[in-house]
Amino acid sequence: MNASLHTVKTFARIDIKRTFRDKVALFFVFLFPLIFLFVFGGIFGGDNDVSFKVALLNNSQTEFAQGFVEQANKDNILEINQDVTTREQAEERLKRSEIDAAIILPETFGEVKDHKYPTGEAIVLYSPNNEQAGQTLSSILGEIFRGINGELVPTETPFTVRTESTASDSQRRFDYTFAGLLGFSILSLGIFGPTNVFPQLKKQGVLRRYHTTTLKVWQLFVANVLSTAFTGILSVALLFVTALTVFNLHMDGDYISLVLMVVLGVAVLFGIGLAVGGWAKNENQAAPLANLITFPMMFLSGTFFPRFLMPEWLQQASGFLPLTPVIDGLRLIVTEGKTILELGPQVALLVGWGIIVYAIAFRVFRWE
Repeated sequence: MNASLHTVKTFARIDIKRTFRDKVALFFVFLFPLIFLFVFGGIFGGDNDVSFKVALLNNSQTEFAQGFVEQANKDNILEINQDVTTREQAEERLKRSEIDAAIILPETFGEVKDHKYPTGEAIVLYSPNNEQAGQTLSSILGEIFRGINGELVPTETPFTVRTESTASDSQRRFDYTFAGLLGFSILSLGIFGPTNVFPQLKKQGVLRRYHTTTLKVWQLFVANVLSTAFTGILSVALLFVTALTVFNLHMDGDYISLVLMVVLGVAVLFGIGLAVGGWAKNENQAAPLANLITFPMMFLSGTFFPRFLMPEWLQQASGFLPLTPVIDGLRLIVTEGKTILELGPQVALLVGWGIIVYAIAFRVFRWE
């Protein structure tokens, strides 16, 4: 038994060295997931506050209008484009969707006439292709002006609205998406790794020479699973450090549960890659089959967008894909603080898939 474990350890070390000597493999294992992290982090990594890119055209010289402009420049809701100074420029930017809307203050805005207080009407200019932003911004300005009106002209308000907080933090869009990016990294590592490596080893005759030794198939499989799990943990760690330092990821769970879920996910998905790579004689056979398996999982398992947006029947069907319990488990750990012991359904589904895929992998494996 000790000799068998020594063989597994030796081949795992060989596989790790092979990975770190392969520049293409290093790119797809470490840098490729980072590229996706920065892309989605740039999209979803900000805070959840609503903001609008607007142009503010002040045609009034009144003191009230000047004060309104100064306050608007300090408001976090409005990102004011200072380069737009005319209505024509604003309309041009709206056509190109470079701004969401334009706020126009007419010449009479803020003038005091027959009243004892300033009056005026602000104009929200928007394009038909972004009507929702224009309507939302109009509602926000309406609330601001109602507050100002209440200070200038006190009125009775028989009916009011009161808001209450849930008293619990909600996850940011980036926190939700990050688990999908981890799943994508594990998917790429688990399936594309062996489907690329094993056909090459067959083509070079390496596996044929292995077959002439006392090496068993299970030893080769276990060694590759261990080396891939090790590489996967390093890849996930790199993603985590980047997400924590650059995009302020909020991690609720414990790292032991996270590591265990990563190892389990890598082991199961690597079994799929072993079945494909072990069966295929060359890259021409392996690549199409690998893509046929991975693309449905990539788009239906909640990798880049949540599954609750799908139709009910598709949610039910996609819940049985091997990648779905991996992403769901990682998401529950990261965003809800669950432990591996609380992820019974996800772990059970992965174990079931593991039995199936490794039974297939042993059945179809070819040494050449």
